[in-house]
Amino acid sequence: MGAMITKRVGIFPAFRRGFGIAMISAAAGLLAGCVPMPRIARPAPAPRFDAIDFFTGHTEGQASLKVIFGKRHPVAVHGMGVMDSDGTLLLDQIVEEAGQPPKKRQWRIRETTPDHYAGTLSDATGGVTGVTRGDRLVLRFTMKGGFQAKQLLTLRPDGKAAHNVLIVRKFGITVAVLDETITWVGP
Repeated sequence: MGAMITKRVGIFPAFRRGFGIAMISAAAGLLAGCVPMPRIARPAPAPRFDAIDFFTGHTEGQASLKVIFGKRHPVAVHGMGVMDSDGTLLLDQIVEEAGQPPKKRQWRIRETTPDHYAGTLSDATGGVTGVTRGDRLVLRFTMKGGFQAKQLLTLRPDGKAAHNVLIVRKFGITVAVLDETITWVGP
């Protein structure tokens, strides 16, 4: 959950104003290295990442966002998660992205079967799915504009923080990467 790419990903005027598929395909080889990937540790069997437990209460995220052709800039996310009566986590977030007004966002996530999640995100055009394997939670969803998002959250051994890497792709090209530390602050 943590910081998602907010308005910036939805504002790729170059993609929407005729930066055609042919141009993107031709440039794909050159662009592959434009958005560097942070190191993502391999999943470990313990501690188990329980998204509902981790995001219930107050969380703070500090991130850096790199959008293709742009400079890396900071993003802060302030979250408050509460459990609904039906077992759904309602996570309200305020996303502060450099140069943008603060934005409100809401997640609604529920564990459907052990280690499998489904829900919604106000920034997504469809549903959100998630799978936990040990200390790793992988979320997938489609953002406005047809951007495919994959989020890899790795719980730290103390269970009070997680490393979050969000990878956003369009036409198979990585167009943005967010690298974040999310800290559980308390109830």
